Formats: sequence, structure tokens, C-alpha cells
Amino acid sequence: MAADPLTPEVSDRICRHMNQDHGEAVLSYARHYGGATAASQATLERIEPEAMQLAVDGQPMTIRFDHRLSDSEDAHRTLVAMLRALPG
Repeated sequence: MAADPLTPEVSDRICRHMNQDHGEAVLSYARHYGGATAASQATLERIEPEAMQLAVDGQPMTIRFDHRLSDSEDAHRTLVAMLRALPG
């Protein structure tokens, strides 16, 4: 898959995929990286070069990345690495 610039349209595509196919991963990001340990629902709202924007139990949450994302492929690698770094 070719890397695309991280435009709003690409962000929408990533969010749709994550929310439809990887909802438990999105909830895990909120619980671990966002500190919302009791969260019961999380939706990925937007991917930006510096951070992901989530709605967690109806409240906005920002989770910053450890580097500035360069494109869609970097976003994919980063989200996967964050998930793999979770305990358990």
C-alpha cells in the first residue's frame, strides 16, 4: 500500500477502519495511553501528525504520539507499535 499524506480524508479513512475493525484497540489506547482506566467506550475521531483525537465515554481525549507522523504508512506503523507495546 502506498503512503498517502495525512490529509483529513486519509484521517477519516483510518478512523473508519479503526472504529469498525479494531474498536477494542481504540479502547485500549484510551485506557492505557489516555489514563481512562475505567472507560467503557472509545471512538477514534481524528488522526493528526502530532496526536490522535478520541471520544471516550462521550468526552474528548488527545493522545500525543512520540514523534510527528509523516504520512499514512507512518500512522499505521505507529498505531500498531502502540498496540504491541501495551502490557499483557
